[in-house]
Amino acid sequence: MPKRPSLLAYAISRLLLAFPMLLILLTVVFAVLRILPGDPIAALYGGRAPADVVAAARERLGLNKPVWEQYVIYLRQIFTGDFGTSLGEIYRGNSVWATVMLKLPATVELAAGGMIVASVVGIGMGVLGGVNRDRPIDVAVRLYGTIVWVIPIFWLGLMLQLIFAVALGWLPPSLRYSSNVDRPPTVTGLLTLDGLLEGNLGHVWVALQHLILPSLTLGLVLSGFFTKTVRANLLRTVSSDFVEAARARGLRWRTVVYRYAFKNALIPVVTILGLQFAILFAGAVLTERTFSWDGMGTLLLDSIESKDYTMIQGTVVIYAFIIIVISVIVDIINGLIDPRVRY
Repeated sequence: MPKRPSLLAYAISRLLLAFPMLLILLTVVFAVLRILPGDPIAALYGGRAPADVVAAARERLGLNKPVWEQYVIYLRQIFTGDFGTSLGEIYRGNSVWATVMLKLPATVELAAGGMIVASVVGIGMGVLGGVNRDRPIDVAVRLYGTIVWVIPIFWLGLMLQLIFAVALGWLPPSLRYSSNVDRPPTVTGLLTLDGLLEGNLGHVWVALQHLILPSLTLGLVLSGFFTKTVRANLLRTVSSDFVEAARARGLRWRTVVYRYAFKNALIPVVTILGLQFAILFAGAVLTERTFSWDGMGTLLLDSIESKDYTMIQGTVVIYAFIIIVISVIVDIINGLIDPRVRY
């Protein structure tokens, strides 16, 4: 019988495999930005700048060099943290790296809030449907999972704003924080966490109030997918041999479901949780625009509108890094939960 690889060896192998994956993603970003029709520099100046100004801008960005040389320079800059400076009207002259790092905590906070909502609602609804198979409550759960998964994120966000912010006045309709309240001292950039570190629960509550509606918007849409996945895995697990053996020993049905079936049903869900967390960053683009949330999604849309070539490239590269990091973490967690994946 072959010896099972250790978790450390498995983690190292995942990290080594992450490098070519990252290289592929960076190459795709490089290729797409150069395959797109049109000249980004000419578009930046609206076709009204003198030829020498356009030529100087192209030389400054290295776009006048051969493609292979641009690619080498691009990789060197990425791996040395040199993302260049912004060329657009909104962030012109600002460091791309510094600007992205300034906006990143807002998107991380929003994605984390959305994942909490999706996990609690989706897993809870999935279990509820799985243990009540073919009953009216199961039909309602399946209907919920189907409907909420196809609802456009921006439409759901607008509806939540109209109901809870405009009609009921329970929550603020937009922004990350109230303009008439002092923000907590910046430590992590996550306003809820910074409020906790400050020890000011008032600041934490203000940040949470602004976070609730955007998190619900992201989380509820994603919870539909979790609901269907957890229900399907739970139904498959409760019909397995080890569950039948547990029931034959006289254990209560509730004990069998939550101690045996539920834990095993969660193994494939962990992978989905991690990958969907990465997808949340993409979904956050529309949510941030809907709620005027000053994060990376807003930064990306503003950069596209102002034709900010370097900022678009830097933002998309950071998204790629995030996806790779989350994928590696998910692989390691899977290896910890289920040793069979280490082979």
